[in-house]
Amino acid sequence: METLLLEIGAEEIPAGYIQPALDAMAQNLLKRLDGARIGHGQARTCGTPRRLTVTVDQVAPKQETVTEDIMGPPEKIAFDDKGNPSMAAVKFAEKAGVPVNRLKVTQTDKGRYLIARKTNRGQATINLLKTILPEVILATPFPKSMRWADLSIQFARPIQSIVALYGTKVVSFSLGGRIKSGRQSLGHLFMNPGKVTIPSPEAYEKTMASVNVVVDIAKRRQMTATAVANAAAAMGGQVLPDEELMDIVTNLVETPIATAGKFDDIFLEVPREILITAMREHQKYFAVIDKAGKLMPGFIAVNNTRTRDMDLVATGHQRVLRARLADARYFYTADVKVPMESWVEKLKGVLFQAKLGSMHDKVMRVKTLAGWLADTVNPTEKEKVTRAAHLCKTDLVSQVVGEFAKLQGVMGRIYATVAGEPSEVAVAIEEHYRPTHSGGQLPETETGALLSIAEKIDSICGCFSVGLIPTGAADPYALRRQGIGILQIMRSRNLNVSLAELVDKSVSLFADKSTEPPAQTATAVLTFLKNRLSRLLADEGLSKDVIAAVISVSANRIPDVERRAGALEKLKGKPDFEPLATAFKRVENILKKATETAAAPVNPALFAHASEGALHAACQTVTAQVDRLMNQGDLDSALGAIATLRDPVDAFFNDVMVMADDDAVRRNRLALLAAISAIFGHIADFSQIST
Repeated sequence: METLLLEIGAEEIPAGYIQPALDAMAQNLLKRLDGARIGHGQARTCGTPRRLTVTVDQVAPKQETVTEDIMGPPEKIAFDDKGNPSMAAVKFAEKAGVPVNRLKVTQTDKGRYLIARKTNRGQATINLLKTILPEVILATPFPKSMRWADLSIQFARPIQSIVALYGTKVVSFSLGGRIKSGRQSLGHLFMNPGKVTIPSPEAYEKTMASVNVVVDIAKRRQMTATAVANAAAAMGGQVLPDEELMDIVTNLVETPIATAGKFDDIFLEVPREILITAMREHQKYFAVIDKAGKLMPGFIAVNNTRTRDMDLVATGHQRVLRARLADARYFYTADVKVPMESWVEKLKGVLFQAKLGSMHDKVMRVKTLAGWLADTVNPTEKEKVTRAAHLCKTDLVSQVVGEFAKLQGVMGRIYATVAGEPSEVAVAIEEHYRPTHSGGQLPETETGALLSIAEKIDSICGCFSVGLIPTGAADPYALRRQGIGILQIMRSRNLNVSLAELVDKSVSLFADKSTEPPAQTATAVLTFLKNRLSRLLADEGLSKDVIAAVISVSANRIPDVERRAGALEKLKGKPDFEPLATAFKRVENILKKATETAAAPVNPALFAHASEGALHAACQTVTAQVDRLMNQGDLDSALGAIATLRDPVDAFFNDVMVMADDDAVRRNRLALLAAISAIFGHIADFSQIST
């Protein structure tokens, strides 16, 4: 058993490409080893902007030898009357790659058949790796790949070297006919730019460290965090926490060297969000705060090399940042002089979507929809939510957002506050974009929550109205994320809003633009949202059959769906559930097969057996209990009441034949079963539950 090492040396790879590429490489390499029947241990990855590396422990020296039986023709056509092999047997032997005299006859379920037993002896691993490794390299996925020189291959950036070692031996191959594998890697671009020899996979990390390359990402991240924290402490402050930026910076350097810099106090007059974004997005600098959390006029830059005069480096960073901050200050100062109402008019010149009109059109629809939502949920919110809707996209035409796109919403809140708008309105403008990503923060205010729902359902219904429906992995307008956001907000705030009415209202606002029938669009949107809800509940651990059973009855009010699913999941784990579900399925099967339905209510005078009366009495009692408990929102107790029907239902089926010859009796019994079915139907379609 030996360790396998594969390092791809390249020109600087974008930071965001590195970890996904490493994960894909490791997964693909292990998959290829498995497919080649090569035993192996775990894969580990490491990397820098100039190298992607995968190591695999305990790689077997050769393939596993396997023996397989290949089925051939039936015995009766494989041999002639004298027992000699027929042409069918000869051709089968040739195809299987074995001599005719090594064919055997075996008994199968279909009769006696010819088989060829073939043994595939394992080849040396190092020989197989010569094919596997180049294929793994070229299969590495990137958001964008490139070609270089006159080579036919593609990669994120031009490949400069390949280290491929199986133990101490080189796995020899070439890419593009020109880039050859070996044991030569490259040191740090500035501090040790020459080649370095890797004697073995086990010596890789230590060897690279000797040439100022920290290949272990976790170790380099910790070094970066420590260096940044120490630099901030030397300034009398601390780093503003930013895990995402720390990940980015870690993959921008091979050896982290932190440098502290300062900027003029005058820039602190600009909102901190602008300053932080200017430092973060354009320069990848960390902001510095004091013990009270107040922004200090300083920053921390992380360099990829150490120079003789680090003060000179800091001066360079300060000069670059000062220009950025000066622009930001100018843009902000100019923006606050402009009335927000004039920006609303400018939205007429901003395209939302070619088929759906301008951003101003969207704002007017969202304003109408947000008002409708407020009337439905809490009329006291209407004035605030409609005002927030009116202003929610105005910052898109501001100069600051034009320069720093990630500040949309944030700047809307800031400008609304400066303009004297109520705090709830200002905050809602920022919150209506939430959640911005999977697992992201939800709106914290009711005004923001209602506006967020209105804005997102407008995007979904608008796109569906003109045929822009997500397919497969393609979702250019992020409708799936927005759909999940709507559901999460409704759940978190327990909003008892009819999803069907919300969709109908939104779809109606696209009457002048829709290319699809409104009813068809509404149905498609509701199905889309139901699918998102199913996925959301499944991710939280609920059984797929429970989710399907609950949603098939109704998915109109999201908090209610969650409560019913949770209660049913609890009941499913109890001993009495399986017989109860079985009884319900029997009820449903009989009702489905019946060619007639009961037009009249249950008539106790037609009961022929005591179990009919007992079931009818239990049905009336449980119906009243379930109605009361459902109104109280006590789903657990409602299901408990339904569970008491098990015994009377079982007794009914044991004592009577539902499909009696007497028409009146038969219809009466079907009516009784329909009443039982209606009770279950309050919660879920139990026929979809796995038992």
